[in-house]
Amino acid sequence: MIEILHDSHETYYRMPFGAVPCKTKIALRVTLSSKDIDLDGIECALQLYEGFDPVTVEMDIEKKECSKATYMAQYTAPKNPGLVWYYFIVKHHNETIFYGNNWERQGGKGVVTEEENVPSYQITVYDDKRCVPEWFKESIMYQIFVDRFYNGNADNKINSPNMGSLIHGDWYDTPYYIKDKEGRVVRWDFFGGNLKGIQEKLPYLKELGIDVIYLNPIFEAISNHKYDTGDYKKIDPMFGTLQDFENLIEAGKKYGIKFILDGVFSHTGSESIYFNKNGTYPEIGAFQSKESPYFSWYQFENYPNEYDSWWGVGTLPNVNEMEDSYKDFIFNKDDSVIKYWAEKGVKGWRLDVADELPDEFIKGLKSTMMELDDDSVLIGEVWEDASNKISYGQLRQYFWGDELDSVMNYPFRSTFIDFILGHISSEDAEKRLMCLYENYPKDIFYSLINLIGTHDVERILTILGEAEDTFSMSEEEKEKYRLPTKKRQIGIKRLELLVLIQMTFPGVPCIYYGDEAEMEGYADPYNRGPYPWNKENKSLIDWYKIATGIRKSHKVFVSGDWKGFYCKKDIFGYIRSLDNVDTICIFNRNPEKEYMVSLEEKFENFCGIDLLKNEQITDIKKVSLKPLEGRIFMRNERIYKE
Repeated sequence: MIEILHDSHETYYRMPFGAVPCKTKIALRVTLSSKDIDLDGIECALQLYEGFDPVTVEMDIEKKECSKATYMAQYTAPKNPGLVWYYFIVKHHNETIFYGNNWERQGGKGVVTEEENVPSYQITVYDDKRCVPEWFKESIMYQIFVDRFYNGNADNKINSPNMGSLIHGDWYDTPYYIKDKEGRVVRWDFFGGNLKGIQEKLPYLKELGIDVIYLNPIFEAISNHKYDTGDYKKIDPMFGTLQDFENLIEAGKKYGIKFILDGVFSHTGSESIYFNKNGTYPEIGAFQSKESPYFSWYQFENYPNEYDSWWGVGTLPNVNEMEDSYKDFIFNKDDSVIKYWAEKGVKGWRLDVADELPDEFIKGLKSTMMELDDDSVLIGEVWEDASNKISYGQLRQYFWGDELDSVMNYPFRSTFIDFILGHISSEDAEKRLMCLYENYPKDIFYSLINLIGTHDVERILTILGEAEDTFSMSEEEKEKYRLPTKKRQIGIKRLELLVLIQMTFPGVPCIYYGDEAEMEGYADPYNRGPYPWNKENKSLIDWYKIATGIRKSHKVFVSGDWKGFYCKKDIFGYIRSLDNVDTICIFNRNPEKEYMVSLEEKFENFCGIDLLKNEQITDIKKVSLKPLEGRIFMRNERIYKE
């Protein structure tokens, strides 16, 4: 019997670790051991695939000791970016066995099989001509659903409500949809949040530690969410005027806060200048005439009533992104959408449903952004591992060098929710995170939007408080549901733990408005409630400030190396290291049990500071972790400040 080992997470077996720039030389090793087989009679080969092109490299014995031999091969990554896949072939006499990635495809230690369809290891090869701007990697982000944040009008009057809108009479109401029998929204509800309101609350956001604000769509549209764009160059009148937006940008500069807009470019609204289904606008839209300048943007199956739309939603007609006049309008021409808003001071875009935008479209948009401001950033909405994402049969090129600077890191969110709720062990969590660390270019990994709440998922407190399952609940029951006291208390403690993780983990932390104030809510529309001004949980907000303050005071949490470890199934931790500073972040997810954790084998002679308690420590051989407690230790007193 032959035992085989290759661990892609260890640099001994794969050097360098993880994603690599084009033409990088890579050393790959595999160790074979056997007590009853002569290793001299064994042949070992490295089988690679550059895309679909096979490359076989014979491996030589690098070291042999008794019943153990290490084989090594040198491989040079392709000159063009892409994904390289590999596994190992071992032959002994007439027997052939294969060693590849584990069945979970998470990297690290692999599996042996007699079948050649063994899972392959992934190497992401990218063009490193650009680095993500440092200002972005150092930032803490805040996401705002504008209608629900704050009304900045002195009299609380709502700006220019659309005809037929449902206007809430009380800011503290719960969002509510009025739908027809087919489930289509027939009246959109509004609370009156606007751009002036955001400007008024900039001091609060700065105190919270915010550096960049991501705004859900702000362009003119019928709905409250504004993903049904009516005019890409006009601020929705309910949110204010162009002057209000320019005032907000200028006020943001005073507080060191930048703004990123939500770009909805895969579809428009049916009630838009471009489609104009009901003749809302004076322009001739594609629905009204084939002579419309916008007709070629859309795909009609039976003109005009049957057309391609986003997920079959008739109010969201899809566009042909590769149509020349559409690309000209969005990013090519001097008066394009991207150029127009860059001139107003926008520092980046979040691409809605990036999976539905062709790679060439994203590249063109990014190229224009770099010409206008090479310090701007482009973020994609991608819910999975974006390094190997396949959409509509195509392997996406998000991180190959010409497209995205970051994506919304939903795997981060799902991993830590699963860990904190006890659905996976600390070992499972570490494997999931190492998979991302290995697959993403390091510059990207340190720029990922580490979110725990968004407008597309249930409120994080609702999840962590283990709210009732909605399967058999009516809309009225979902609207009224609030966590019982005991569940809310444990949910808040879990949230505090998760926020501490979020602020000390590599990447850009993103706070969904109101999560810091103890907001609850099931999925849309209940996760989009109005911010509870004057009814906030002050102690929870204070905890957020402590966590953001730790991140902002210590450079190690922004750019330090990361290595995860686990001690028990309930205990997860990681080390952040930068120059001569080491930090240990360790977390107990058990809501009832206290642990005494031994770290003696991992950390010798550790003296430094307990950052949360602000106490000197002289020994870290054993660490006490109370239920749902996180602790952060820094090896010395050197503090990095902005």
